This record gives sequence, structure tokens and C-alpha cells, in this order.
Amino acid sequence: MKTPICERLGCDVPIFAFSHCRDVVVEITRAGGFGVLGAGTHSPQQLQQELKWIDEHVDGKPYGIDVLIPSKYDKEADARTEQLEDIVPAEQKEFLQKFLRDEKVPELPPDEARAVREERAAKERNHGPAGSRRLIDVALRHPQVKLVVNALGAPPKEIVDELHGRGLLVGALCGKPAHAAAQRDAGVDILIAQGTEAGGHTGEISTLVLVPQIVDAAGPGIAVLAAGGISRGRQILAAFALGAQGVWCGTIWLGTRESELTPLEKQVLFNARTEDAVRRKWMTGKSVRMIRSKTSEVWEQPGAPKHLLPPLQNALYHAARVRIEKAGRADLVSMPAGQVVGLMNEETSVRQIVMNMMTEYVETAERLSPLVNLSQEG
Repeated sequence: MKTPICERLGCDVPIFAFSHCRDVVVEITRAGGFGVLGAGTHSPQQLQQELKWIDEHVDGKPYGIDVLIPSKYDKEADARTEQLEDIVPAEQKEFLQKFLRDEKVPELPPDEARAVREERAAKERNHGPAGSRRLIDVALRHPQVKLVVNALGAPPKEIVDELHGRGLLVGALCGKPAHAAAQRDAGVDILIAQGTEAGGHTGEISTLVLVPQIVDAAGPGIAVLAAGGISRGRQILAAFALGAQGVWCGTIWLGTRESELTPLEKQVLFNARTEDAVRRKWMTGKSVRMIRSKTSEVWEQPGAPKHLLPPLQNALYHAARVRIEKAGRADLVSMPAGQVVGLMNEETSVRQIVMNMMTEYVETAERLSPLVNLSQEG
């Protein structure tokens, strides 16, 4: 199961786990895979603490981080010094406030609202070039970080060149073949071919169709990982058949005991069906596959204001999320999740998932082996 990208990165199996939770990153890395921490939800100070903790718990093994450098964002808003919540246009802000009032979601107590606001201020501009640059600078102080991935398009070439000069590999998510050329020009080492089944920012092409197209477009010098709806060993074997060197998984780790999700969020996750994972712009202003809720759907109704570009839509989402969760309103909770949620109905562990994947991979390979032999004999 060890592929060339494993050799380059120093992991045992080509299972890449994206997670915002440091415990998941540590567990997948210690289990032989490659953990990638979603850095965009942390302030630089928080990220420093998280990476230090990961360094101390992965037994010297390498891991990576994921940042968000979008090609399209509100540059004017990103450059201003005010807190983003204060510069969200009145139309969108009033629409959201009216919805929350109609749903009887209480305001936060003043002291708690102030604390939440201060926490958001420390990390709310991470979804842009300047914010991501600050996070990358933190990561460069940690020698065990061996991979930096950009989740929103081709990373700037100057950053790629700098990371290469420091001995790091660079990856980027790719949702359609046309994106591969820009990624190739930027000099990335890994393309994550993310099908529409995936959670988070996704395109419209399914994984089964997308992966071989990206493999062909990437050429021999760039490794491809398959992403989108992957949670089983038989899917890893299928990814290899499509030309990928490994798999990139995110949603499947959300239901583990190591996950940072709250009990309310896990309840929403385990109750969701495959068809409840829909593509909406409520979270960031870009299409994100997320759990459908009353909150995500109200923005799709006639008469709703248009979604804002990052980072302003992000500010709206996070302002509402804390109030919704504190109120215990599962029907209003939206969070990124892929279509694999339909297969998740109870809490498990990262290590158990990895074991199940590897066991099923071996069983599937053995089951297919006679078919391959017959083909060769014929």
C-alpha cells in the first residue's frame, strides 16, 4: 500500500487526514497515515500552541497544514482594520438578525458576546493571502511540518518557491481539469482531486470522473490524491486504479471521539442522510458542501440578499454559529460535511477507521486478484 508519495513524505500508508482537530492529526499520523491540520480556524498564536502540541505527540513523524488563499475575495474588506462583523453590509446583517429573532435564538449575554468577538478578531482574516502568510510563517518554525496545502486554488508561486527552498512539499485542491494547469504552473507537488461528494469547498464533478482527468493533466511529476466521499478500503483500491497515489479524507474523522465536534454537532452529523449534504454559500460565500439546515436554506429563498465574498460571509456565519449552538438548535446547525455522512451513525475512533480501511483494502485486493490473473492468462 506504500506509494511514491509515502516515500517522499515519510508516512507508511497513503491515507491523508484533513482535520481542524489536533488529536485527529496526531492519531492518524501515529497510525501510519499523514495528518493535515486545518490552520484557517486558528489565530497565529493558537496555531503555534497546536503545532507545538502535535510536535510533542507524533513520535517524530511528519505532518502538514492546510491554509486558505482564495483567488477571489473581498480585497478591500480584507485590507481594512475594523473587525469584519462591523463592516458587513446592513442588508445581510439585518436579514440574519431577523431570521434568528424569528427562530427565537437568544442573543449572547454581554460578557460572553464580548469574549466571542475578541476570539473571532484574532483569526477572522485567515481566509486570505495575508492571513495565510502569517499561518505559514508559524508552520515554518516547526521542522516536522513537511507539507503545506492550499484549499482554494493555486497557491502564489513565490510562496511555493519559498516552501520548496525550505524542503517542504506543496499541495492544492483541484475541482476540475482546467485548474490543473494553473497548479502545475505554480509548481505544486501534490494535486488533491476533490470530487463534488466531498465536504467543504467543492466543484461539480464527481470523484470517479475527476480523478483520472486530473491524473492525466498532472503528468508524471505531480502526485494525485483522490478526495470526495472516501471512507472505505475498497475506495482506496479504486483510487489506485484511477491513477491516484493515495486518498484525502475529511468528513469521516468528524464522527470520531478525537474530533473537536460538540455533542450537538455530532448529533446533527449522525442524523444526516447522504442527501442532506448539500452545496451552499451560507458559510463562506463560495460553494461549500455542508449539512442542510434552516439557516443554510433561508439564504436560498427568493428575496434573500446575495451572499458576500470571503471574508465577510465568513463573519456572518461565525457570528450566528455560536448563538445557534448555545441555544441547542440542531435544526439550525450547518457545518461542512461530505456525502459520506450517510454512512456515519455512531462514534468511533481514528485508529479503528484506519484499521477498517486497511482490512477492507486487503480483502478487496484478494477478491480482485483472480480477475486480474484470468485477464493475464487470457
